[in-house]
Amino acid sequence: MTKYCKGCGAALQSENKEAIGYTPKEDAIYCQRCFRIRHYDDVMISMQQGIDPTLVLQKIAKQDALILWVVDLFDFEANLLPGMARHLPNKDIVMIGTKRDLLPHTLSDEKLAQFVLRRLKEERIRVEGIVFCGNLVKGAKDPLNTSIDEVKRAIAIYRQGRDVIVMGMANAGKSTLLNALCDNSDLTTSAHPGTTLDFVEIAMEDHVIYDTPGITRQDSLLTHVPDELLKTIVPFRTIKPRVFQLYEDQSYALGGMARLDVFAKGNATVVAYFSDQLKIHRGKQSKADALWENHIGELLSPTLDEDLHQMKSFDYHKHEDKLDVVIHGLGWFCISGAFQEVRVYVNCNGNVTFRKAMI
Repeated sequence: MTKYCKGCGAALQSENKEAIGYTPKEDAIYCQRCFRIRHYDDVMISMQQGIDPTLVLQKIAKQDALILWVVDLFDFEANLLPGMARHLPNKDIVMIGTKRDLLPHTLSDEKLAQFVLRRLKEERIRVEGIVFCGNLVKGAKDPLNTSIDEVKRAIAIYRQGRDVIVMGMANAGKSTLLNALCDNSDLTTSAHPGTTLDFVEIAMEDHVIYDTPGITRQDSLLTHVPDELLKTIVPFRTIKPRVFQLYEDQSYALGGMARLDVFAKGNATVVAYFSDQLKIHRGKQSKADALWENHIGELLSPTLDEDLHQMKSFDYHKHEDKLDVVIHGLGWFCISGAFQEVRVYVNCNGNVTFRKAMI
């Protein structure tokens, strides 16, 4: 009889040390990979690009169940699922916005809800309800944190006798949500994308909740960075906005991960919302090429590239008075004031979204 890892759902096996599900112990309930993630934050086998999202969605689509769509609010654009309505037609979906605690306290729930509803409408995604969750890793049981109660209330309203499927992008916080939601759940959680490898069943009193593998977007930099860099680029505490005033053309290097050039025609402001472990180097736009040619991988680090010419660029000519420049997987710059053009350089596998400002 095949046994499955309690942490990630992979079939347990003792034959191949290099394959998923390996454990040297016959009576193990966790694979060796989950054991090392849980105790040492050691990934061993990276699965951040190893799971076919189409197969995951096809399996979800076959089930008659309520879908809890878990979305990382900080990394919102990279958590949107292109063609979601096509993949999951006529499904009842409740969006669970996680990592609310990473967003600045100055952003009210009302304004955040307006932003989310606007973006869902623009992407033609229909949901039955939206719940915001924060501080689930350490504060889920705090009596002042009503997140889990609100999720349970949404399930009670929309489940209608069916099972529940929890889906979302890799690193969105699905397993963390379920560990807080289910007293009998002990799923493996980490900052590493691809921690859950197969469907994991969690028996509730009168239904089953399924945890699913994280869906990966190949245009998110989280899918391509080495695992050892994740603690640098993924924020673990509330973001502190970094504010820059400018009145001339300026360039901003986000370590060596991305470059933002702002062409000004007067006074403008740039606010950076990224992990505080990523240093920002500011300078004149006219000197930016020389800076990158001479210092990428050294002063400008961490990076995925050996030189600027390997990166691709995105351009935006001003239409919004207040613009977010979102670098998928990392965070965003907010630009306001008298600017006329924006240019962004990222790794060739990455993507950039220009949107109306969230904050």
